[in-house]
Amino acid sequence: MQAHEVMGFRSFSTAIDELVLSGVLFGQRVITPGDEAAILPEEAPAFERSVVAVRRASGAARLVARDLLRRLGYLEWPIKRSSAGAPIWPEGIRGSLAHDSDYAVAAICREQDFRALGVDVEPAELLPRELVDLVATPREREHLDADGFGGRMLFVAKEAVYKALYPLDRSFLDYHDVEIDFENRKATVCNGRVVHLRFCVSTHLVTLAFIPTDQG
Repeated sequence: MQAHEVMGFRSFSTAIDELVLSGVLFGQRVITPGDEAAILPEEAPAFERSVVAVRRASGAARLVARDLLRRLGYLEWPIKRSSAGAPIWPEGIRGSLAHDSDYAVAAICREQDFRALGVDVEPAELLPRELVDLVATPREREHLDADGFGGRMLFVAKEAVYKALYPLDRSFLDYHDVEIDFENRKATVCNGRVVHLRFCVSTHLVTLAFIPTDQG
């Protein structure tokens, strides 16, 4: 039995309201057979060798993102992938995509409002024990019970932080390069950056990581 079945969480579509943040557009979609057809011709080369499940989830995430971009005036914008695998957004836009096997999510904002933005999603399940030491720092391991998922929320938060910072620093981060402070909803990175966090807990776990422009 999964953790969310034991704890009786409310629906994901209701819980994501906790991620509402002025200046950020956020959306989600249940991944559905046929979503793989949403990948535009300009996006297709990046997925030529991907299995159907990956193309489907990536198509679903792009459906969500393109819907958000339309609200800002970008119609049917192709979201290509860089050589590092990160999505390429229109000039002046920050954004992030994520998916697990069930849901695809996307978040976008204007660069004038946020210097960095990242999102990640995972099912509300315990993190496999063999991954805990890989993900959690010694200090974080002392408080693993606090997140209720044996480190799964740490994993989601650190993935979101990495997605937020890569466009800024163009550097790869190890999990231990990021320290999560759940109480204060912040992440401290080894390069000195401080990233703000918002969390959604339901059938799935979502973290939104961001740096406001006025933070510098």
